[in-house]
Amino acid sequence: MADLDRIPVTLLTGFLGAGKSTLLSAILRDPRFSDTAVVVNEFGEVGLDGALIAHAPEQIVETTTGCLCCTVRGDISATLLRLHADMTEGRNGGFARLVIETTGLADPAPPIQTLIADPRLVQRFALAGVVTALDAVNGDATLDRHAEAVRQVAVADRIVLTKTDLARDPASRRDVATLAARAQGLAPGAAVIDRADPGFDLRRLFDMTAFDPAAKRMDVRAWLNAEALANGAHDHAHDHHHHHHHHDVSRHGPDIRAFCVTLDAPLPTMAFTTALELLIANQGPALLRVKGLVCLAEKPERPVVIHGVQHVFHDPMILDAWPDDDRRTRLVFITQGVGRGPVEDFLRAWAGAGVAVGEALA
Repeated sequence: MADLDRIPVTLLTGFLGAGKSTLLSAILRDPRFSDTAVVVNEFGEVGLDGALIAHAPEQIVETTTGCLCCTVRGDISATLLRLHADMTEGRNGGFARLVIETTGLADPAPPIQTLIADPRLVQRFALAGVVTALDAVNGDATLDRHAEAVRQVAVADRIVLTKTDLARDPASRRDVATLAARAQGLAPGAAVIDRADPGFDLRRLFDMTAFDPAAKRMDVRAWLNAEALANGAHDHAHDHHHHHHHHDVSRHGPDIRAFCVTLDAPLPTMAFTTALELLIANQGPALLRVKGLVCLAEKPERPVVIHGVQHVFHDPMILDAWPDDDRRTRLVFITQGVGRGPVEDFLRAWAGAGVAVGEALA
């Protein structure tokens, strides 16, 4: 299947009660998204747009707008492959985009890993991005108490603040602003969107660049968004922005950090591959998300795109050309419990050793 035919997938996550289903219901009511398929990965029964989506692996419901809804139990790959096969064989109305809603208690890593690593899915679908709903009323306490909620925000490309309409007095509005800053500190490259803002548009949930580097339509620079982290200002504990009361980081384990490592010299392929493999082997659980453009010494005119979550990485993709004039290696990390220093020192040591060996052999 041609890469241009791959269907963009938006992963919708957020802790229990954050408003994910409300967002989905709004999507299903909007005729602009009639070509959208929705997969609900929830326990029990979920009501969307007046239709009850029962917890059954085979049930598919077509809503009044034409959207397709189904539930998944167990193997998400099987559900997506079945949806795609039904579309190609004319058994459903077809769809141009897919939204997967995770359970509120879910670690976001496994579904992301499935989407970027399952070769059957990679041929048919492309991860466009992660949207995380964050409850403005309870979000602060949720982030304090639940590691899953922190990780859901940390890996987000879009953060939607919900229930902000309930914050009507000045003190509550200040709390919302502080929560937004805290969320931005966890995910510096993500856009924070107010659901109650008069200018809110559901299209903001779908305007992300799909991880489809072989497709000409991919904006690699926007996907990487390295500029948001380039100055290293966000390499900090997750509660850096949170001033109105103290947070005990140990409540939900080690802190979240976000940073970009930039390497000026082209990297020998063997040195970079070895360094990445060792980094994954030693720090895999701490690597919540890694995105990068890599300049390899053997073919410096054609950058390599990498994308990984913990120990699972998408197959490297080689682009025809650089997306901008900056031809340095740029690696964006979202980590938990490991800071910028050790990662950067490790990569620079391997890069320097690899360049030295290459020069000696030349």
